[in-house]
Amino acid sequence: MEIPEKLLKFKYHFLCALIFCLTLYSLALFAPRFLTILAYFWPLFLSTALFLFAVVVFGKTSLPGTDAHAADKAGEGLLDYVAGQPDHTVVESYPSEM
Repeated sequence: MEIPEKLLKFKYHFLCALIFCLTLYSLALFAPRFLTILAYFWPLFLSTALFLFAVVVFGKTSLPGTDAHAADKAGEGLLDYVAGQPDHTVVESYPSEM
C-alpha cells in the first residue's frame, strides 16, 4: 500500500506529462511537413539570404570615412534648406512707385 499512496502524491505531475505528450503527438501528426513549409517560403528565404550577403559585401568593400567633418558639412546644406534657412539671404529692394 505504500506505492499507490506515493503515486497519488504525483497524480497532477503524471496528468501534466500525459497532456504534454498528447499535445506534442498531435502537433507532429497534424502539422505540415518541413519540406512543405520550405517549398512555400523558399523565395522569402532566398531573398533574405541575398540581402544579407549584399550587406556583408558592401560592408567589407566600402571605404571607411576618413573625413567625418566633410560628411557633416554635406548634410548641413540639406538641413538648412529643409529648415528654411538659406545659405545667403538676398534682400531685394523694390523702387517705390510714385
